[in-house]
Amino acid sequence: MKSLLIFLTSVFFTLNLNAQKNAPFPKPEPSSEQSTFGAKIQRTMTLLATSTAQKSNHVRILFYGQSVTRNPWWKDVADDLRKRFPHANLEIENRAIGGYGGPVLINTAEFDLYPFYPDLVIFHVWAGVESGHQEKIIRRIRERTTAEILLWTSNLRWPKSVPPNGDPQHPAVLAKDAEDQAISALYKRLGKELNCEVADVRNGMQTYLKKNKLVVKDTLRDTVHPNELGNFLIAELVKPHLRYDPSFPNDQWKNLVTDIPLNDPRIKHQHDGSLTLAFNGNRIDVIAASTTPAKATVLLDGIAPSKFPELYYHTRPSPTPAAGRPAFNRLDHQSPLQVESWTARIIECDLEKDILRYEVSGSKTGLDGQGDHKKRFVSNSGRVVIEPKMWMVNWSLRYGKKNLPEDYQVTWETRPLFTDTWQSPIETHPTNEFSTVLAQGMTNGEHTLTLTPLSKRQLPIRALRIYRPPLKSPTAE
Repeated sequence: MKSLLIFLTSVFFTLNLNAQKNAPFPKPEPSSEQSTFGAKIQRTMTLLATSTAQKSNHVRILFYGQSVTRNPWWKDVADDLRKRFPHANLEIENRAIGGYGGPVLINTAEFDLYPFYPDLVIFHVWAGVESGHQEKIIRRIRERTTAEILLWTSNLRWPKSVPPNGDPQHPAVLAKDAEDQAISALYKRLGKELNCEVADVRNGMQTYLKKNKLVVKDTLRDTVHPNELGNFLIAELVKPHLRYDPSFPNDQWKNLVTDIPLNDPRIKHQHDGSLTLAFNGNRIDVIAASTTPAKATVLLDGIAPSKFPELYYHTRPSPTPAAGRPAFNRLDHQSPLQVESWTARIIECDLEKDILRYEVSGSKTGLDGQGDHKKRFVSNSGRVVIEPKMWMVNWSLRYGKKNLPEDYQVTWETRPLFTDTWQSPIETHPTNEFSTVLAQGMTNGEHTLTLTPLSKRQLPIRALRIYRPPLKSPTAE
């Protein structure tokens, strides 16, 4: 009788809310720990909060994970930030990939995450706790970028085999709870060890359901993905962490990104107008002071940045014919890269026999070899390496019950993370600073930058900006 009453109350609550199309759901009650929310993402929040009509800070935010991260709640969070910080120059992207747990995202992060170099990553993934893949991704963010990290614990799930008002002690329910609890435990541990912000969505949803006499299925449209109420709750439980509080200590973030003004004694000025700075980090930008025409050659550790193999990257390949996943999940190389566009053309595709053969061509390299998706492919130039089982084309066709389109091909680019010749901006928005990446992705350590003007004019530079990730990668030690 009690279960039936709870079920009927739940149905009434849901129908009543759905009937009020213009009325919001009741918001979750504030957490008793809300005064500490946002303490570990204050560099990002400071950039947002200190943006004004006269000076707009550029802030990059990346949502990363799998399908639940692509659900509508993320847009609510993004819109809320834009509304609260209208003067900030916000660049918000969602590169989450449906169905990809930690063991796969650790590959796609190589072209999705680290080259983007966000200020804040909002992250959640289901799989990859026991294997260690989730922790590796999060640690690599700390090793390769200065991004702050907001981890959100899982939304609630419910097994298909158990009725919506079924026994919460059912073995299938307990099994899912154990998996989700493991994610929560990992995120809370990494929150302490790596100074990550943690939004406890899981606990917040459990409290909300109990208060409103609801069940888990009231937040879901299937067994995993949130419905309208579920999306609302995730957003409302994440948003309170995105708060600015100048009383929080800044010792954890104040040295991650440092501006060195042009008149700082650390910048050495020569008679020919050149500038030299010794710095410690893995990225350096130049901030223009004006639109006065000027050019300067760039040297990193005495050579052009283009000579550093690690300052290039392959972009995400174009999507599969169905399901919208990258055509392959990882791209490597064993020879130095150059800036160019790439194409992989399918030569043979047989789904029944699981055959996929292809040829790769570069816009500068030319025809660069043929491959088989079951074997390791190393192009003739060595600029493209694709490991076995990285291709997703045949999988997507079987999943979508489609045949390969006749004109299908995969495209991607090799892009630079450097500038060999800096040029002052021609024009800028009056409130935005003009920042140019001079070099990004070198070893996180000691380097020297030299800018030499190509004319007798003084370089119109306001500052040099140094990025120093908080952790050293194992290869850099």
